[in-house]
Amino acid sequence: MSDGAAPPIPAPIIVSALFGDADFAFLDAQRRAHFPPERNVLSAHCTLFHHLPPSLGGELHRRLAEEARAPRPAARLAGVMSLGRGVAYRIESGELAAIRARLAEAFAGLLVPQDAAGWRAHVTIQNKVDPAEARALKAALERDFTPRPLVIAGLAAWDYRGGPWDLRVQFMFRG
Repeated sequence: MSDGAAPPIPAPIIVSALFGDADFAFLDAQRRAHFPPERNVLSAHCTLFHHLPPSLGGELHRRLAEEARAPRPAARLAGVMSLGRGVAYRIESGELAAIRARLAEAFAGLLVPQDAAGWRAHVTIQNKVDPAEARALKAALERDFTPRPLVIAGLAAWDYRGGPWDLRVQFMFRG
């Protein structure tokens, strides 16, 4: 018997990398400290794709599971970068970039322009602020910044319905 609720409308899929617990705690604390609170509806994340069609759900699930069978990709927080009206930590990881490239190739004809363009791995910790405020934060963070290893623990796919993301599936790397 139906409860009368309409089935959920298919939502675009976002794909992100998941961080290890300690790195997530650090990055999420930075985001909470510097992101405008009224706009901070997400936890710290590294987006691989911003908008995949919901029809790719099954194929994406299979491909993420396959990628996660490998050991964790080596990665590091490499620097502080300007987003113009925000600030992010730049991530360097040839292995994560290779995963994204394989997925981009598999879904090439279905990528929105933002996802088809070049990719810069990063974690946004401030966005949609006055450019002067962003420049000040960037300078402050750069004073104390030292590159360091970053644990990329897994991959996740999310449904986007306009607010916080709804987890669709996640796969943790082996090792």
